[in-house]
Amino acid sequence: MSTPPATGATLGGPTADLIKDSSDRAFVADVIEASRDTPVLVDFWAPWCGPCRTLTPTLEKVVNAAKGKVKLVKINIDQNPAFAGKLGVQSIPAVFAFKGGQPVDAFMGALPESQVRMFIDRLAGDAGPELEAMLAEARTALDSGDFGGAAQLYAQVLQVDQENRKALAGIARCYIGSGEFDPAREILDMIGPDGAKDPDVASARAALELAENAADPAEVRALQAAYDANPADPQARFDLAVALGGAGKVEAAIDHLLDMIAADREWNESAARTQLLKLFEATGSAHPAVKAGRRRFSAIWFS
Repeated sequence: MSTPPATGATLGGPTADLIKDSSDRAFVADVIEASRDTPVLVDFWAPWCGPCRTLTPTLEKVVNAAKGKVKLVKINIDQNPAFAGKLGVQSIPAVFAFKGGQPVDAFMGALPESQVRMFIDRLAGDAGPELEAMLAEARTALDSGDFGGAAQLYAQVLQVDQENRKALAGIARCYIGSGEFDPAREILDMIGPDGAKDPDVASARAALELAENAADPAEVRALQAAYDANPADPQARFDLAVALGGAGKVEAAIDHLLDMIAADREWNESAARTQLLKLFEATGSAHPAVKAGRRRFSAIWFS
């Protein structure tokens, strides 16, 4: 039994060289040698595998749409188990990407078309726009407080690019927003010193620091009451702003700090400015409250 005749490899035509069924005997020629010229995807499948029947047509569609940037080779592991075994395939569908005669990437399971497209685009060197669009969508979800939705989108990016720092930092932020600080720290520590200066990573680290030092709701209420009782006390206002920022009430915290800077920019060695910049970094430059806050800060600071 073979895969459904959905490709030019079976029917002939312009896609015949892009998609083909192969075997262990022809693997070196069809995959290893062929990948020295054009990246090759290897789809390990079996007739009894339901997810394979979903994934294979998707692979064929996206490979055809790539118009020669990649090729697809399909291997029935029931009839050809050797190379699947050598590559450590334990479940199917399993897709391995070969480039320059070597396996360079892989994924397991029936991914949706959007993720398959990103995987192929990355292999062909064209993943940038797709990844950026997904990262932007994830950031919008994160800023709106949809931590679950944002985490799913960041995870999809990581399926394609396992070392994407924006996605790793985004996942960490999702944990921070959910109050799970330990896994957030573990993810940020995984990035290593080379990524420490990446703006998204630095922002996530600052957000983690703020969240870990955040006051609990009862303390925030007490600080609010102290400020309400004496709004002219800069220390009371500053303490409230710090607590609000740690509690995720970014807009209110920014407003308090900006009002303090406008009133006395030198108070306590410019503590309000220092805290404001830390809050900007932790929140991220794309957040609407940060954009508005930066404009107002510039107007105050340079007036």
